[in-house]
Amino acid sequence: MPRPLGELEDAVMTRVWQWNRPVTVREVLEDLQQERSIAYTTVMTVMDNLHQKGWVRREAEGRAYRYTAVSTRAAYSAALMNDAWSTSDNPAAALVAFFGMMSAEQREALRDAVRIVQHDDEAAESAAESAAGAAAEAPAPAEAEGDSAERPDVPGR
Repeated sequence: MPRPLGELEDAVMTRVWQWNRPVTVREVLEDLQQERSIAYTTVMTVMDNLHQKGWVRREAEGRAYRYTAVSTRAAYSAALMNDAWSTSDNPAAALVAFFGMMSAEQREALRDAVRIVQHDDEAAESAAESAAGAAAEAPAPAEAEGDSAERPDVPGR
């Protein structure tokens, strides 16, 4: 489970996620400087830390790096929610309390998400049943001449 991002880490990652392209320290710095006074070396250190923690990958470009997010903000948020929920001593109560904090729009988004997951589950079950049925109806492969115990390339023999 990822540790929550610090305030400056989150500010940097927000830009990386929003821009959705490889970014340089200079680009992030210039955008951050519209909101606060910050040094190039500070941004460089934060981006290096994010790389070390596995949040971004980087590729050398001349003497600098271009950084790209490893996952999405949605995946990060989901991991934080899952960790908070799974560490609760009463997960059902935690969910009820969480749902109680949601706006009507958020609850509708939750309903939509549940419908999508249920549809995906039903589609996966249907595909598995079809595959199992096809496998049951397929003729058994003929044994090759000779003793299959002498064939080390056959798994389980």
